[in-house]
Amino acid sequence: MTTHPVICVGGENLIDHVTRDGAQSALAGGSPFNVAMALGRQQADVRYVTPISTDSWGDHLADTLKSSNVTLSGGRSDAPTTIARVTVRDGIPDYRFERDGTAERTVTPAFLQEVIPADTAALHTGSLALTMGADAEAWETTCAAAFDSGTLVSLDPNVRISVVADVESYRARIGRMLEKTNLLKLSDEDLGDLYPDMTQQGALDLLRKTTAANLVVMTKGPDGAEAWCGDIHVKAPAPRVPGLVDTVGAGDTFMATLLAGLARIGALSQDGVGTLTQAQVADLVGRAGRAAAINCSRAGCNPPTLDELECALSDAG
Repeated sequence: MTTHPVICVGGENLIDHVTRDGAQSALAGGSPFNVAMALGRQQADVRYVTPISTDSWGDHLADTLKSSNVTLSGGRSDAPTTIARVTVRDGIPDYRFERDGTAERTVTPAFLQEVIPADTAALHTGSLALTMGADAEAWETTCAAAFDSGTLVSLDPNVRISVVADVESYRARIGRMLEKTNLLKLSDEDLGDLYPDMTQQGALDLLRKTTAANLVVMTKGPDGAEAWCGDIHVKAPAPRVPGLVDTVGAGDTFMATLLAGLARIGALSQDGVGTLTQAQVADLVGRAGRAAAINCSRAGCNPPTLDELECALSDAG
């Protein structure tokens, strides 16, 4: 069984300036950044391939990943750190982003080709990195090339329509990327934003016809998650959260745990993800939900370690 295949993760890294109940804090974040951190804590061999700023916020971001056993393959950049202004109300975060000219946007296809190892088993991206600009085009090009070369491509669009300048171009990019994706995770809110003016079932039917993904997982917050793999359909309830603090990073923790779970069972490949059994899909989604619940019991994105996750799964029976 292959237990430590190389997983490359790319996309935005940023500082969340969070206002919660009048109190302010600054937290390391960004959806792909969070995925990398969660993978590192689950003992995956994870390489973060997006540059991180050399400014003081960048030092904090770099130290956060390194302390979670993540290799910084993307190196550092003299450009500033992206800032997110986050207001949390009733546990739900609202975001505004300051990204112009920042370090995480300096990627090009040539740069990514250089920093992504030849033995990469899986490449994951999503979120703000795909919204606009030359960097979004670089990610699309790189993921398509990885897919065509036989690397498992993982996508979590983590849609932020409110910050997208050209919504139709963005939706078109995601549509093209769905055709070059093996593992797709999205939320029910993402689905609604990608396919507006459609029923959820109609949107799901269109999504599954559009994407090449063998495994599609949709999270539904307190209503749990659903997964489709060929003719397999799994519904999983949301695990109990041991004291809800907020949902920041819950979806990213869920995504990382899907990838770590596939690596754990030797299925982190284009062929492997297409031959999962019903029991394997149910176990993958159950583990991911449990990890996300642990994260929700903590402030910000603070994913569990592998030992913490195994302990929680054991306690749940």
